[in-house]
Amino acid sequence: MSLLRACAFARHLAGRVPLQRRSGDALQCSACTRARRDGQRRAAERPWTIFQRNYSPLIPKKEDDKMRTWNQCQLLDVLEARIQQLQSDVVLDVKQAKVQNVRVPQGDKGRFGVKVLKSPHRGATDATQEGETRRRPGAADITLLKTYPSRWIEKLKKEKSRTGKKAHLQLQSTPARAAVDIDRMKLPITTFKTISKTKKTEASKKSAVPPPKGSQEMVPESKMPAVAMDLLRGLEVDEGDHKRPVEVGKDNRYGDAQLNVCCYLEACVASGDVERAQRCLFYHHRHVLRRKLLSISAYNTMMRVWAKKGSLSQIGRLFVMVEEAGLKPNLSTYHAALECMGRNQSCTSRVITRCLEQLKQDGFSLDDLFRQCSFQQDDREMVLKAIQTVQPGFRLSTNVAHRMCSSPLVQDFYTKREGVRFPKLDFSLAELQERFTYQLRMEKATTITIDSVEAAKPVTEHQAKMRELLEGVRSRWQKDLLQAFKDSKVILAHSGKKSGKMNLYPYLCLLDDQEYVEIMLQGLSELPPNGDTLMMFASTLGHKVYNKYIIQQKSRSQMVGKLQNIYGRYAELLAKDSEKCDLLPREHWVKLESELMSSGPSFTSNDTQWPQSLVVYLGTHLVDLIVQQLKLFSNILNPGKAKKLIPVLYHMYTFRSNRQVGFIMPHPILIQLLSEAAQTKLSFESYAIPMLCPPVPWTSPKFGAYLLSPTKLMRAEDGAVQHQLLLERCQNEDLHAVLDSLNQLGNCAWQINKPMLDIIISIFNDKGNEKMKIPPPMSEAPEVPHLSSQNQFCSASEHAHLKREMIKTKKKVAEMHSLRMSALYALSIANHVRDRVFWFPHNMDFRGRTYPCPPYFNHLGSDVARAILMFAEGKPLGSHGLDWLKIHLVNLTGLKKRSSLAVRLEYANSIMEDILDSADRPLDGKKWWMNVDEPWQALACCMEIAKALQSPDHTQFISHFPVHQDGSCNGLQHYAALGRDVIGATSVNLMPCDEPQDVYSVVAQQVEEFRARDAEKGERIAQVLQGFINRKVVKQTVMTVVYGVTRYGGRLQIEKRLKETEDFPMEYVWEASHYLVNQVFSSLKEMFTGTREIQDWLTESARLIAKSGNTVEWVTPLGLPVIQPYHRSKRLLLKSNMQLVQIQVNHDFRERPDTMKQKNAFPPNFIHSLDSTHMMLTALYCYRAGLTFVSVHDCFWTHAVTVDTMNKICREQFVALHSQPILQQLSRFLVQRYCAQPPSENKKFSEHWKMLQLLSQVPQTGDFDLEKVKESIYFFS
Repeated sequence: MSLLRACAFARHLAGRVPLQRRSGDALQCSACTRARRDGQRRAAERPWTIFQRNYSPLIPKKEDDKMRTWNQCQLLDVLEARIQQLQSDVVLDVKQAKVQNVRVPQGDKGRFGVKVLKSPHRGATDATQEGETRRRPGAADITLLKTYPSRWIEKLKKEKSRTGKKAHLQLQSTPARAAVDIDRMKLPITTFKTISKTKKTEASKKSAVPPPKGSQEMVPESKMPAVAMDLLRGLEVDEGDHKRPVEVGKDNRYGDAQLNVCCYLEACVASGDVERAQRCLFYHHRHVLRRKLLSISAYNTMMRVWAKKGSLSQIGRLFVMVEEAGLKPNLSTYHAALECMGRNQSCTSRVITRCLEQLKQDGFSLDDLFRQCSFQQDDREMVLKAIQTVQPGFRLSTNVAHRMCSSPLVQDFYTKREGVRFPKLDFSLAELQERFTYQLRMEKATTITIDSVEAAKPVTEHQAKMRELLEGVRSRWQKDLLQAFKDSKVILAHSGKKSGKMNLYPYLCLLDDQEYVEIMLQGLSELPPNGDTLMMFASTLGHKVYNKYIIQQKSRSQMVGKLQNIYGRYAELLAKDSEKCDLLPREHWVKLESELMSSGPSFTSNDTQWPQSLVVYLGTHLVDLIVQQLKLFSNILNPGKAKKLIPVLYHMYTFRSNRQVGFIMPHPILIQLLSEAAQTKLSFESYAIPMLCPPVPWTSPKFGAYLLSPTKLMRAEDGAVQHQLLLERCQNEDLHAVLDSLNQLGNCAWQINKPMLDIIISIFNDKGNEKMKIPPPMSEAPEVPHLSSQNQFCSASEHAHLKREMIKTKKKVAEMHSLRMSALYALSIANHVRDRVFWFPHNMDFRGRTYPCPPYFNHLGSDVARAILMFAEGKPLGSHGLDWLKIHLVNLTGLKKRSSLAVRLEYANSIMEDILDSADRPLDGKKWWMNVDEPWQALACCMEIAKALQSPDHTQFISHFPVHQDGSCNGLQHYAALGRDVIGATSVNLMPCDEPQDVYSVVAQQVEEFRARDAEKGERIAQVLQGFINRKVVKQTVMTVVYGVTRYGGRLQIEKRLKETEDFPMEYVWEASHYLVNQVFSSLKEMFTGTREIQDWLTESARLIAKSGNTVEWVTPLGLPVIQPYHRSKRLLLKSNMQLVQIQVNHDFRERPDTMKQKNAFPPNFIHSLDSTHMMLTALYCYRAGLTFVSVHDCFWTHAVTVDTMNKICREQFVALHSQPILQQLSRFLVQRYCAQPPSENKKFSEHWKMLQLLSQVPQTGDFDLEKVKESIYFFS
């Protein structure tokens, strides 16, 4: 750490931090030196061998001095015992040394100045460190040995076992370790030697007996698969390929606690309370156990504070602390140091030179620093100033190195651009810049209030009175909450301020007090009438605070000005009145950003993502204020009753799956007041509204989509960080294809189908229509029966029946409210943007499946949401466009699924009268459209066809209507292509046919044949099922079996279908569903032999991988890294003012993987990653061809005129994808990833060998010719 001493060496630091030089040329703080000497002197005053606790109760105790000396004595006893133990161990040869208090160089001292015994192995040092006094933070200095004497024995045993393993591994660590391991595998009867963990007995000293045949015997090379041998021989070359980037710090048990400390320090700094942050850092640093909760990010947070002030003395002090904590500086550390040197006018060039030298010694470069660090305000200029002080010629490179994505699937897309002109938007540059300004203003406000569609209904006198009453109550609530919030801040401000302990106070200072009150009242208005769990309600409020805080931080960093500058120039790429360019949106943005690299803040932030526990803890505090402070009068709706104040919300307990959980329930009077007031305003977070300007292109895993609102590239549960870590450690160029496809989907402009929206709103406000999937209002909900335990005339059976009915009715009411609110939100947002063009920014899940970011209204929604969406860009229908509209309409009806396109077109022409009647008189005509599978989309298509026919020339009619092309059981299509299965490929339309094949009907027909055969044999259930087996009964099971559904799940699906079947005897439902699920699985096994083999291989591979303690990872053909986030659950107990909140975490990658979930999820997740890859390839090449393209997973949308072109590209990209050796590449990756090194324990080697053998043996494939797919018109249709 020469840099640290270089920062502390300057003479102008001597007055602030007095340092002394001790042995080993280590600089020490004089205060620390005095403390150590005092401790040594006190320990020497009384011999530790005769120390006793004799004192009179009348004499004041000197707890600090005596306990410190007592701790030292106990530690010395432990060290003596440890030395004796190590002497008796056959693994290590440790000589006993005299243990005494001496001064040692920094890094070799214990907590109390006790010399740490060095050994050839690290185990002894670790044991000594573990033997230090262990105390709880904030508790008295009581040694663990005194309180829990048995734990030392356990720890010593564990340490001994761990030391043995480390010694064994060290013996194997040679420069050619991988080669040695392979050579051992070649020996037929060689076993791994395990060093004994205990004393050798007489029996063990005898000559070794050859082990029995079994797990410990090594495998000869002749029996190893050739693929496995080739992979293992190349391990030295591919050493970096199988490293586990996510596993860095996996054994760190303090991950969540470290995040909490970092977030606390950042909150203190953001709120301007630097003194509190400094105390917190010192509070954790000065105790060895609490120091483990400090990561390098915590020290960097404080370094950035002092760097802003140019305080080299504080920077030097923090560097010393980093060294004492055993941490290594990272780029952010050097960034803070150089920034401080740039701001400090008296800093010498020698200091800066030493800093740059240390940066290089640690393996970093200046390019890394400017590319990876996050800069705020003028940080970048200050760092450059410091560097140019010693390197005057240094300049930042503005040339962007265009590294290509390594996937061969997109080589042509990125290299062959001659004559390619990517499509533009139908907007001028001025219009796009104006839209950007409006969107920026909306996101800065963080929330937006819009009119509810229920506002269209006339307001009655009673409603007006209730609204006035509610407004007065809310005004009083605001005052009460504001005062209570301020009072709670005053109490928390004095709690832990001097000690450095953490509390919620800094998080309550991040925003204005009034903003917290608005968040609480908004959360109250969103609470369902049947209440919500405390954890969910608290989590919602906590996330609202976090989102608003992040947006404010971005605004303060002066990022907005730079964003405005770059976006204004970026819009030139998209505007119709600018020159055409062959750059992709991502490439253009990166180019513009690189031109401004030498100045201004970064678009990414260093702020730590708040862990789920913190979000819930903060939210619980706000919920507690609401419950305690918000009250209303009991007679507010009935003035004739007694007047008393009652709480608006109740905190109660209920049971969920046999677990008692806290529940927040609104008072019935509040529910009635809100219902009768019929509020006409809705408030949303800004990210819930579609963007009113084109999204910012994704340029990295940290930046893209919204202008200011925080957005993740890869969706994950709260607290799951492994996906983001995996993306950030990935080469940026390997993600280019994925990022570009997301940008293409997000750049599709949309508009509202106003006639359809008006019809739907009219039905929505007129009590809805459940048949048409328009949920009715809560006034139509059934009344929940009242259950009284005091009714003496009610028998036990009647009481139980009434209780079941009550539970059933409550569930029905909750479902009705959920559906009604979802529809209200979607329709209100659609009505808000009815006269505007808007965009849906996209991100993806961990498998690569893409989703629009706005949650309430998007094209992935229901039939209603899709029916009111159209492309903003219109295109002429052309010669075949009208035919595709008609075919699309027939597809939406659910009829003619097994008919050819010509037959579907003929059928559409035959019902043209019904189509036109539906378009002209949708609500008072024949209503043909109401009796189809997708009624609202069908009605919208009827209207589009009618408009086209009414135009003078339908070929020139400008159509905005999206036409869908859906895959034929897309999961089975990928399986059939992987296995080259001819029969399976034919049944899912990979093989060209005159008519489309329907795999569901084929399976139903085969199951019927099995049933008829069993019925002839006299099987009763087969006879009962006669006439009841059809496509509908088996469809869901066939569709989901490819995604890992089990026989149990399939039986439940079939049971549900049978219950919906009229005239089926209910007493045979269970037996019939059990029989049918077996027949369906048997049928699929016969039809898709290759599919079942691949699925079994994937399942068993995942089982062995998870059993070995690893999570399943793979890389998609487009280079997207995937990791399954299924781990053993752990429970966090969060103590709040209201209750103990239990948070169940299933995705903590520090926990062992959940074997069952890992193995069951791998096959479907792998197939999902393939279908997302196919979609992304289709999106990229459609964009290259100038097509408008969006997708709903395996359903592709485009204009009617370009359906043929899209289908051609879709088939070509499917063939290109499966022409790659997908399974072979997966096998190679898994072997390198999980089988690179054999285990150190004999008992695990058989499992390791079994896994190696399985992973290297790819299932055999058939002889289906993939090129046939290019001729199959029903592949997607």
